[in-house]
Amino acid sequence: MLAFIAAVVIGLALLVWSADRFVEGASVVAKNLGVSTLIIGITVIGFGTSAPEILISIFSVLDDTPDLAIGNALGSNIANIGLILGATALLIPLTFSSKLVKREFPILLAATALMSWVLWDNQLNLLDGILLLGFLILALGYLIRFSKTNKDDPISSELEQEIPQNMSTQRAFMLTLVGLLILVGSSKLLVWGAVNIATELGVSELIIGLTIVALGTSLPELAAAIAGARKGEPELVMGNVIGSNLFNSLAVIGLPAVMMDFTISPTAIARDLPVMLALTALLYLLSQLPKSSYCVITRFKGLLLLSGFVLYQAFLYYQVIAR
Repeated sequence: MLAFIAAVVIGLALLVWSADRFVEGASVVAKNLGVSTLIIGITVIGFGTSAPEILISIFSVLDDTPDLAIGNALGSNIANIGLILGATALLIPLTFSSKLVKREFPILLAATALMSWVLWDNQLNLLDGILLLGFLILALGYLIRFSKTNKDDPISSELEQEIPQNMSTQRAFMLTLVGLLILVGSSKLLVWGAVNIATELGVSELIIGLTIVALGTSLPELAAAIAGARKGEPELVMGNVIGSNLFNSLAVIGLPAVMMDFTISPTAIARDLPVMLALTALLYLLSQLPKSSYCVITRFKGLLLLSGFVLYQAFLYYQVIAR
C-alpha cells in the first residue's frame, strides 16, 4: 500500500512540474515563431493545462479502468469551478471584462451539453469521440478568428507577462520535449498507483478519479490562480479555468473514445455529471449578474461555488464510509 501511495504522490508531483515545463517551453517556441499571444493562450496554454488529465484519461482507458478517466474529467471540471474559482474569489474578488473570456462562456456551456449527451447512454465510441473532438476544433477555430480582430483584449497583456521573454527557441524546444516525456511517465505512474489504491481500499476507480486524482491535479492550479489574482490578472485566472474545462469536456473524454469503445459507470451519470452541470450553469449565471460591462465574481459568489464543492466532496466521503 505504501508503494501505491508513493506512486500517486510522486506521480502527481512530477505531473504538475512537467506540465508547467511543457506549457512554458511550448509557449516560448510558439512565441518565437511569431504566433500571437492570444492564440498561444487559446491553444498551447489551453491544451497544456489539460495535458495531465488527457494523458491520465488515455492510460486509464488503455488499462481497462475507464471509470478513473471519467472521474478524472468530471472531478477536474468540478474542482476547477468549485475549488479554484470559489476559493480564489473568496480571497480576492475577480473582476474581468475580456471579450474573449465572455465568448468562451457560451462555448463551454455548449461543450458541457454535448459531453453530457454523449455520456448519457453510459457508452463512448468512435462517433462520440469524433463529435467531441470535432466540436473542439470548431470552437478553437472560432476563438482564434475572434482573437485576430480583438488583439487588444485585456487578457493579452496578462498572458504576455506569463510567457518567458529571454529564452531561446532551442532551449524552449528541449524544455517542451522533457516536459512531455515526464508527463507521459508520471501519468502512467499515477494511474498505476491510483488503480491499486482503489483495489486495496475496495472503492471504485471512479471515486479515486473524482477525489485523489482530480484534487491532486487541481491544488497547484489553485495556488497559481490565487497568485494570478493577487498580481491583478483576473482575466487570466478566469480564462484558464474556462479553457481547462473546455479541453476536459471535449479532449479528455474525446481522445480515449476515438481509440476504443468503453462503458461508463451509471453512477457517474446519475451522481457526478449533474453536479458538474449545476456548477457550470451556476458559474455562468453568477458571472452575468448583475448586468454590466464587467463580470464580477464577488466573495459571496465565491463562497457559493466553494460551498457546492465542499458539500459534494463531503457527500462522496459519506458514501465511501457508508459502504
